Amino acid sequence: MTVLITGANRGIGKALFDGYAARGENVIGTHRQIDDGPMRQLDVTDPGSHEKLADRLGDTSIDLLICNAGVYVDKGQPLEGGYPAAMWAESFATNVTGVFLTIQHLLPHLQRAQDAKIAIISSQMASHTRAPGGSYIYRASKAAVLNLGRNLAADLEPEGISVGIYHPGWVQTDMGGGTAAITVDEAKDGLMARFDALALSNTGCFETWDGSVHPY
Repeated sequence: MTVLITGANRGIGKALFDGYAARGENVIGTHRQIDDGPMRQLDVTDPGSHEKLADRLGDTSIDLLICNAGVYVDKGQPLEGGYPAAMWAESFATNVTGVFLTIQHLLPHLQRAQDAKIAIISSQMASHTRAPGGSYIYRASKAAVLNLGRNLAADLEPEGISVGIYHPGWVQTDMGGGTAAITVDEAKDGLMARFDALALSNTGCFETWDGSVHPY
């Protein structure tokens, strides 16, 4: 099985990269700058970067595409005077448009595989059932990518490609912080189990790392 993971240089992305490598899978990771061995350069906000990656992959079939690259830049921003327009643009370019461009450019590689899967890392903060205020940009971007994933699931189902959207947990990473609820390994193990279970029968699902169905 060939797995491609965006944002695989740190945090959950790196843990997933290492987890699949340990399982003996062919793993390709992406990084905004590094282009060496199994780590390919990809700036998810740059269409030209996507084109270069797709060209380098040649006729490689991708069985599992994990759209993990993301940013959370508005943590702690004040409502009055905060959340500048440039911050909105940066976040949506990475967290939403970047996911779409990744899937769009790598779709031919997914179509070459049998029963290909796309896993999109969103967040529980995407859900309208969790709205305590603050972090407006991150919440909005993750809600948007949840909606994107649901619609892609409908369009790709006839092609035999399943799409799942996932909350990875509140994880002890640079983004989640040291007081987060679960370790990177716990998130990694749970997510890998979810991706294994993804199929056309549950395409469009929004699930947590531990297998719970998350309300939209």
